[in-house]
Amino acid sequence: MLKNWINVFTYHVKNNKLFTALNILGLSIGIAGLIFAILYWNDEHSYDQWNPNKDNVFLVANQMDPTTYWASSSAPIGSAIKENAPEVESYCYINGYYENDIIRYNNKKVQTDKIVLAQKNFFDYFPYTFIEGNPKNALPDVNSICLSDQLAYQIFGSQSALGQKVVFRNKVLIVRGVYKLDKKSAYNPSCVVNFMDKYISSTILYWGNFQFVLLVKLKNPEDQHRVESNLYKLYFEHLTAPRAKEEGMSSEDFIKKYGAVIPHLEPLSTVRLHSKTGGMAEPKGNYQFLLIMIGLSVLILILSIVNYVNSATANAIKRAKEVGVRKIIGASKSAIIQQFIFETAIITLFSILIALVIAELSLPYYNTFLEKTLVLQSSQFYGQLVVIFIVTVIAAGIFPALYVANFEALKVLKGNFGRSKSGVWLRNGMLIFQFAVASFFIIGSYIVYQQIEHMNSKELGFNGDQVINITYRNMYGDGITDQTRIDRYEQIKNQLLHLKGVKQVAGGAFVMGNGAKSTISYHYKDISVDGDNIPVDFGALEMLKIKMVQGRSFSPKYSQDTINSMLVNETALKLLHEKDPIGKKIVWNGQEMYLVGVVKDFNLENPSESIKPMSFFHFKTVKWFAGSLNNIYITVDLKTMNETLSEIENYWKKNVDSDYPFIYNFVDKEYKKSYSSYVKQKNLFSLLNIIVIVIALFGLFALASYSIERRMKEIAIRKTLGAETNVLLKELCKQYVIFSIIGFVIAVVPVYYLLNKWLENFAYRIQISILPFIIGFSVLLLLTLLVVLSRAYQATKVDVLRYLKYE
Repeated sequence: MLKNWINVFTYHVKNNKLFTALNILGLSIGIAGLIFAILYWNDEHSYDQWNPNKDNVFLVANQMDPTTYWASSSAPIGSAIKENAPEVESYCYINGYYENDIIRYNNKKVQTDKIVLAQKNFFDYFPYTFIEGNPKNALPDVNSICLSDQLAYQIFGSQSALGQKVVFRNKVLIVRGVYKLDKKSAYNPSCVVNFMDKYISSTILYWGNFQFVLLVKLKNPEDQHRVESNLYKLYFEHLTAPRAKEEGMSSEDFIKKYGAVIPHLEPLSTVRLHSKTGGMAEPKGNYQFLLIMIGLSVLILILSIVNYVNSATANAIKRAKEVGVRKIIGASKSAIIQQFIFETAIITLFSILIALVIAELSLPYYNTFLEKTLVLQSSQFYGQLVVIFIVTVIAAGIFPALYVANFEALKVLKGNFGRSKSGVWLRNGMLIFQFAVASFFIIGSYIVYQQIEHMNSKELGFNGDQVINITYRNMYGDGITDQTRIDRYEQIKNQLLHLKGVKQVAGGAFVMGNGAKSTISYHYKDISVDGDNIPVDFGALEMLKIKMVQGRSFSPKYSQDTINSMLVNETALKLLHEKDPIGKKIVWNGQEMYLVGVVKDFNLENPSESIKPMSFFHFKTVKWFAGSLNNIYITVDLKTMNETLSEIENYWKKNVDSDYPFIYNFVDKEYKKSYSSYVKQKNLFSLLNIIVIVIALFGLFALASYSIERRMKEIAIRKTLGAETNVLLKELCKQYVIFSIIGFVIAVVPVYYLLNKWLENFAYRIQISILPFIIGFSVLLLLTLLVVLSRAYQATKVDVLRYLKYE
């Protein structure tokens, strides 16, 4: 029986090569798209799933204001938590970002960019497998360091690293352990050092200092809300109540006016995709983009399956007599169903194999697109592939098999089946669905394109042309003071200004597109504002052509500008409700500052974000600002650009940092990287749009071909009676134009609703106009007519005698 099924299948494939190829190719493209989405899904959901502590370890995320501002950093309240919350087993402070630095061993220097500063129990929270040493006492003191296996090999080669001495930030450290870095986590450090206790001890009394990431391990994860309540009480007692007292207000009135810090515990297992904060050291995953990928991929696979079902049911007419004969000679309905499902399974199997080839060939480009290293391996992926096979066979095979198995034997053998209306309504309905999906993608891709172009053309409030940003590694280590840092920076600045082609030099503790590094509240009268701190040097704002709307900018002519002057932006001024702000006294972090100017609003973060209140200071105004000065901005003469950059690099390597790579970016290009994820969404939508249109056209071509093939005798009679070609073309195309209109109308509401939800991600967004819908309808109609008319025109040129000779 199986051999007979294979022979019949082979016979029909030979006689329908084109349509079989279109079916397989359509399914292959749909399955390949889903494979890519599944690989991305698996990778994003693999973070910390290996960790046995994933459900007991929580990130303390703090809601800093009643609206939208959340911080992943926490005040130094660890010991207070342990004393006041018995549900907490332990806590661990970690730096919220990776450090970049040099590790020295003898005469060897290795630069690494994923250094984590943590407390000694870091490996209790992230239990990586240790190759050397014991994770329980891997970081006993400040003189300890643990290395990943890759970094240990870079430094020591094949010799043992345990017990070796290395130099990090002018401090001799002993290697206490080597761990395998083979799992994805919120922290994938190249090495871990126990410097956090020192930093915590120096800030233990500053409850307003939200600087470090705090993780807590609960004895029972069900106590999460109880611990949150205890944390809120601690913040109230040590932070809210004292601030209310300073303002001369009751705590209740203070909270009504300014809000309170509200802590939330986020499980480690969900931090990657669902954290309300920026997450931890590894970048936060884009859950919305992930859902878009999965949703669109599933939609395309459904479209491919609909395409196949449509083609299979239309083609069933050619096999009606075969089924009738088989029924007459005793074949049961179940046997016929099994045969057609078997044929679908073979086609699906071929489709999956081709999809895997497509995926393998395209994977390098996909990895570049996502900035990942995905591979077509793992038992989980193969299991999912089996599920795709089963679901596709069931979805694509069941209905055509039932449709064919229900043919009436006598009716089809008499030759009357060709004029039956059975199944036509379903094929037409599925064709309308294809038109609706195609309309959705055409309209949606144009709206996405409009939004990205809007972001590209938006007035940003600054101009980064010809300005380069050099990553400056500030000085760290014992004995390094703020004045030492200032003196070194001034020396570098003066020497850079003497290089040919260098016009301006100014440092700043900010990067365009990345936002500010710290936020501190300041008070004016009875108003409190959370301002992003922007430490700058003289001339930094002018270099970036950031304008002043009131007052003046910082200037070396005024000595107070390095003592107690500050600027705010327009957004902050609106919150201060002061018409004449110049000269007014502001209380910033307990210090009295005087407002000397108002800066015109500009985008420091990516243009999808709203502009936040900003506070500008000369970096000498506050002592610790000197340590945050990690960027030097330079304006370069366009005529000597390459020569000047070469001179800057040579100077940098010889006089500034011979150990660390010279890294620079043009400010305008660097800023565009800040919204690259949205550009990727635009590119993805455009690619999927092409794929959907191709699949839909495959289905339209196949269905139009079958439909016109059934009407060939009618066409021949009409031609014999003198019908003109244009009349025939109009008659043959009319129903498909109607179907495309219905499909377009069905797509209008979903595309408007879903794209409107997507646009809510942007603080500065377009309003959806009628233009995308006009373009979408025009493109859909044009493609429909192009396919149907080309097929119909061929039909009008046939030899009429071929179809009338038996009449």
